[in-house]
Amino acid sequence: MVLTAKQLSDEKAEKIKHYSILNQYVRKGEVLFTGSSLMEQFPIYEFIQDFGIRERIYNRGVSGFTSSEMILALDTLIFQLEPRKIIINIGTNDLSAPGYSVEELLQRYEYILEKIQERLPGTRVYVMAYYPSNSECDFGNEAAREWVKLRSNEKVGEANEAIKNMADRHPVKYIDVNRNLYDGDGNLKKEYSIEGVHMYANGYRAILDELMEYVRED
Repeated sequence: MVLTAKQLSDEKAEKIKHYSILNQYVRKGEVLFTGSSLMEQFPIYEFIQDFGIRERIYNRGVSGFTSSEMILALDTLIFQLEPRKIIINIGTNDLSAPGYSVEELLQRYEYILEKIQERLPGTRVYVMAYYPSNSECDFGNEAAREWVKLRSNEKVGEANEAIKNMADRHPVKYIDVNRNLYDGDGNLKKEYSIEGVHMYANGYRAILDELMEYVRED
């Protein structure tokens, strides 16, 4: 599916075009990471070199993507790669969107899962718990602090519970690798975070080993 600027911003449409061309060279039947910026910024290619990871992992995250936008790009972000295993982190941007409701997020997420099951019935699918946020610390970015507040840990927790229950209704696995991300107050650790939501490499390193257990799971 070729996306236009009418459906996505120019920047997002260009990213999808970039991936569609890159997909011509992938090795089918490998592991796929996909979702929004929290997945796109996962430095998995660097970690593969740094920690001797032998698995072949492709990253198809798109910064700013919502679940609605992912639906438009399923061919490029998932189906063209024909992965044997998919790890998804999508929906964080939905939490701060105008008119957000967890019910509508679930409807879109379930649609994504149903399409994957339809097109890739033999593929194992893992849906990730949303990472905690931190609106308490001062990261020196007041503009960001306002939208970080919209992704409160209360809202994240509600969404995670809903996603977990959703996974039980589908042949997918809900995975929570967040335990090393929390500070003493249940927020995302300040030293891991750029502005309260997105993470530096040390944050991703804190979850890498647990996530790789699912990558390697038979």
